[in-house]
Amino acid sequence: MKPDLFQAPDYYLLDELLTDEQKMVRDAAREWVKREVSPIIEDYAQKAEFPNQIIKGLADIGAFGPYIPEEYGGAGLDQISYGLIMQEIERGDSGVRSTASVQSSLVMYPIYKYGNEEQRKKYLPKLASGEFMGCFGLTEPDYGSNPGGMITNFKDKGDHCLLNGAKMWISNAPFADIAVVWAKNEEGRIYGLIVERGMEGFTTPETHNKWSLRASATGELIFDNVKVPKENLLPNKSGLGAPLGCLDSARFGIAWGAIGAAMDCYDTALRYAKERMQFDKPIAATQLQQKKLAEMITEITKAQLLAWRLGVLRNEGKATSAQISMAKRNNVDMALNIAREARQILGGMGITGEYSIMRHMMNLESVITYEGTHDIHLLITGMDITGHAAFK
Repeated sequence: MKPDLFQAPDYYLLDELLTDEQKMVRDAAREWVKREVSPIIEDYAQKAEFPNQIIKGLADIGAFGPYIPEEYGGAGLDQISYGLIMQEIERGDSGVRSTASVQSSLVMYPIYKYGNEEQRKKYLPKLASGEFMGCFGLTEPDYGSNPGGMITNFKDKGDHCLLNGAKMWISNAPFADIAVVWAKNEEGRIYGLIVERGMEGFTTPETHNKWSLRASATGELIFDNVKVPKENLLPNKSGLGAPLGCLDSARFGIAWGAIGAAMDCYDTALRYAKERMQFDKPIAATQLQQKKLAEMITEITKAQLLAWRLGVLRNEGKATSAQISMAKRNNVDMALNIAREARQILGGMGITGEYSIMRHMMNLESVITYEGTHDIHLLITGMDITGHAAFK
């Protein structure tokens, strides 16, 4: 078991832009990842298992609903603190960050924003503590980038709703206690419903044979005449804008998280290049390797500045969906390119589980696709600057 020697790059002294609380939150998450995630994550990725024993630790560092008010069990932190926690967790593994992102932005956020007081008090404290784990049901087999076309539906049956349909590519599904599911009513309007494990007709088969996010549990949500109590309907927002608002929060977290994966690949490659000798000198002394490393730190620094400014805008309530899309797209693409370049610096060693780079690279192939594909986010920016939608 190799020690975690990670040292975070901060080429433009961005720490000076952070508050003492933000740095404290980040450092606590960083130390927890070094202690609890790094030593085990390669084994769990090889086994394609999620390490359930880390759930309590994730809760303890505030990774579940960090911006949810304390009265509901959250940490009551700001948006930059949320981003920094996601950065540190994804430095460990994108799959672990996915679990935290889903719990925070796709389960707790909609219950807090769109639910009533009874729903908040019933679910949020248990989700914040990790006693309950949740998942988010939006994507369907035939409706990925076009979620508005969903066919999952529910009918009003008086004291309950009758839910039918299926969702796929759902993180946390195999072990989730609750699912926030988006479905159309009989008029075709989209609503969120809280579906609880144990409801008859609700099953969550696991998705196997993944080459990416192997340490994350992925599955389907199947609804076969599931009776959902009326009180489980989220009352305060409907329409496609409701789930998209959750995705804004999650994409913001991804924009930060991807920086963590990039930093880990860069740090690994830099350390290796200084130690690896060829032709009687370290490969770090060669022009081509310096070019790779210099470009890596440049791109990481740009992404850090982009995420920090977006965090400021989120704290001020000014960030737009299009701005969040730009950051998600840029930062994940940046991280994937850095992973590929870092792998080349390590040569053949880069494909082994002795180093984290290949795992990050495979994980990022999912991150660049989920919660808005690379191309769709480009079209969101295009629509924002031209006023014309080009999705079809």
